[in-house]
Amino acid sequence: MGITPSETRPELRKAIEEITASGITGISLHVHDERGDWAGSAGAAELDGPAAPPVNGHVRIGSNTKTFTAALVLQLVAEGRVALDDPAADHLPEFDLDAKTTVRMLLQHTSGIFNFTGEMYEDGTVGHGIPSTISGQEWVDKRFTTYPPEDLVRLALSRQPRFAPGEGWSYSNTNYVILRLLVEKLTGLSCAEVTQERILGPLGLTGTVVPGASPEIPAPYAHAYYRYEDVDGREHTVDVTRQNPSWVSAGGDMISTPRDLHVFISALVAGELVPAPLLAEMTAPHAASGFGLGLRVQELDGGGTVYFHNGGQGGHAALMYSTPDGSRTLTAALNYVDDAALSMAGPFLKAMERLVAEVFGGAEDDAARRAG
Repeated sequence: MGITPSETRPELRKAIEEITASGITGISLHVHDERGDWAGSAGAAELDGPAAPPVNGHVRIGSNTKTFTAALVLQLVAEGRVALDDPAADHLPEFDLDAKTTVRMLLQHTSGIFNFTGEMYEDGTVGHGIPSTISGQEWVDKRFTTYPPEDLVRLALSRQPRFAPGEGWSYSNTNYVILRLLVEKLTGLSCAEVTQERILGPLGLTGTVVPGASPEIPAPYAHAYYRYEDVDGREHTVDVTRQNPSWVSAGGDMISTPRDLHVFISALVAGELVPAPLLAEMTAPHAASGFGLGLRVQELDGGGTVYFHNGGQGGHAALMYSTPDGSRTLTAALNYVDDAALSMAGPFLKAMERLVAEVFGGAEDDAARRAG
């Protein structure tokens, strides 16, 4: 894949430099459009370091993992090994799942199952999940702890559900850990093996990893950080690039690169991974959330639609966007200083909006200029 030199796209260079000026430590961006492929980076690979993030470096992709998991489930649906409206309990009887909870509900976050990484309720109260996701020093101290996925599910099922199955929408990492266990039950293979066999190998995604409980991340990469106050009120900033991602499992444990995410989302929307009828199901948005089956759907202010998923995990984040026909994609890796207050949430959202506007917002203007 040829990459256009960064100096030929000054508008993209300006956008990523503005993003790092807002507080994001570093960003590596990959854009594919009618002008070809462009890749560049800005900011720093390490706090106060001189080097920019590696172009196409590895990053913990967080909840983009869910789109990979959804694709695996829909492949098994296409093969007749499970149906979208099957009760999940029929396939995973070892868990005390509500008999009304279907595979479709898990994929679309309409199951109502408690989120094991914590819930924020409408009245502002918090329902804490596993200890390592509470906040602060506890997160840092327990970042190498291994959490079996079965334990994460059982913890979630021991808590009060947010609503009855199918009667609302609430984002829950638990849904996708259950789906991981479903994939493993149906195939007899580990999630890593199934992902390699069905997605990574066929697409040549050599930079993408399902790490399990390993804290390692392949080089090159930019560093991720976490800031907290100790019991004496002293502030510490810790490099958390190495961490055991089993605490989030298939809710967000994978590692990838901007290039691999581009190849993956392009293949997905082109129907190379999921048959057309199931791709249509995947991209049909829930009215309350815009969430399909492992993908979100966004209608752009200027017209047009993008399919996307984003994710963040402890100082790393990834963006993944595509037009429905795959003619334009935007994928990115970000590194930053995370904290219990989620201080970077605002800059992160602005970064997404800035890049989407730059890459997709001008599509209609470009078409108008060509037509004129």
